[in-house]
Amino acid sequence: MRRADRLFRLVQILRRRKLSRARELAEELEVSERTIYRDIRDLAASGVPVEGEAGVGYILRDGYDLPPLMFDAEEIEALVVGARMVQSWTDPQMARAASDALSKIEAVVPERLRGLIGGIPIAVADIPQEPIAVSMPVLRRAIRERNIINIDYIDVKAVSTQRRVWPLGMLFFGSVWLLAGWCELRNAFRVFRADRIVNMDVLTERYRPTPGRTLRDYMISEGVEGEVLNGLGR
Repeated sequence: MRRADRLFRLVQILRRRKLSRARELAEELEVSERTIYRDIRDLAASGVPVEGEAGVGYILRDGYDLPPLMFDAEEIEALVVGARMVQSWTDPQMARAASDALSKIEAVVPERLRGLIGGIPIAVADIPQEPIAVSMPVLRRAIRERNIINIDYIDVKAVSTQRRVWPLGMLFFGSVWLLAGWCELRNAFRVFRADRIVNMDVLTERYRPTPGRTLRDYMISEGVEGEVLNGLGR
């Protein structure tokens, strides 16, 4: 890897994590820790707002913008495969958004890479899913905007209950979409199968992110770690 490419990737890694230790950076970039220390010094000297120290870790201050991104062949392949998964495993609105995103990527990549977008030899099969009665786009918007929802839910024993839920995020396991949320009835995290939600009302009332009740907290309680947590922020 060229040094310029390594420095660019180093900044990308620092952007997606809250704290990165030299050992972790060295392993991901496949270089020595000494090289990481030198690269961090060079980035700081060139004006990149990197803070931290050896043995503690490094962070990139908020507000730093990279130049317009360019993609290499493997990054394009990852984006295309991810978009195909979205097209096959989600609702029509999200599938259209994935197609639109690929069109935008195709418009900005160099001519020599444009042909990759339609020609990657990786297929994603459709997975049969139970029909979902509620609107997934409406549910995702409630998650984004932190609107509390009321749901009528039928559990595995066919018992119907009404729940008032803080919708935190969606999880996909095989053929099932799950809603992870904080249930006010149980005063605890609960996971609801989307196909068992028979009715949903999105309230104008919004919840505030509360320590101990976030999606990240839920994932930690389930033993999830690594890059999945890094993507959830703090």
